[in-house]
Amino acid sequence: MTTINKAEIQKFSDLAEEWWDVKGKFKPLHMFNPIRIEYIVENIKLHFNINNNKNNFLKNLNILDIGCGGGLISEPMSRLGATVTGIDASEKNIKVAQHHAKKNNLNIRYLNKSPEQLNESEKFDIILNLEIIEHVENVNLYIESCYKLLKKNGIMFTATLNRTFTSYVKAIIGAEYILRWLPVGTHDWNKFIKPEELEKVLKEKKFKTIDIKGLEFNPILSKWKKSDNLSVNYIFCSSKI
Repeated sequence: MTTINKAEIQKFSDLAEEWWDVKGKFKPLHMFNPIRIEYIVENIKLHFNINNNKNNFLKNLNILDIGCGGGLISEPMSRLGATVTGIDASEKNIKVAQHHAKKNNLNIRYLNKSPEQLNESEKFDIILNLEIIEHVENVNLYIESCYKLLKKNGIMFTATLNRTFTSYVKAIIGAEYILRWLPVGTHDWNKFIKPEELEKVLKEKKFKTIDIKGLEFNPILSKWKKSDNLSVNYIFCSSKI
């Protein structure tokens, strides 16, 4: 069995050269990144009782960034001191990520693999599944693989899109067809997952929900914020039971 959906991988491989162009096809992710990082860092600090704000305050933590793309989250985590492994099923994405990290003198290990292909003897303190689960072939296998790779006291972040009428209007009609923020066909609404569905899978695979937040775009300020509105984008923070 595999979590790799070849058609989905091809979509992102075709765009690989644009990962670090803040005005290009991945502009929405660049706009999205600050709020994702803020949420992740807040919860890491709470979970691991980190009280300092030094530049390298994540220095004792190992992070696995699954579906890392060009390294948009891997690099900030590395700059904060974490030991980062980024994996992606697209070889093209990995090459772009490696090149960009090298250019910025960042020591990040990038591998052209999916989670079930990793050696289970290597465990991570933190796993990041950010806007990836709606693109995988087998969600159950994906979450099982994450469980095997997470340390006993580790935490996992899963960010995805809710399957609602609102998300169809905003994430597909709005973002892809009207605003042209994303290439048409980037998302398949049928693959979006409701928070209660995700929580059920996580619970079945022995994860406990620590926190869940909606991530909402404010078009007036052109900024993302955390909210209690889970109708479009949301993020789970969970730990092993």
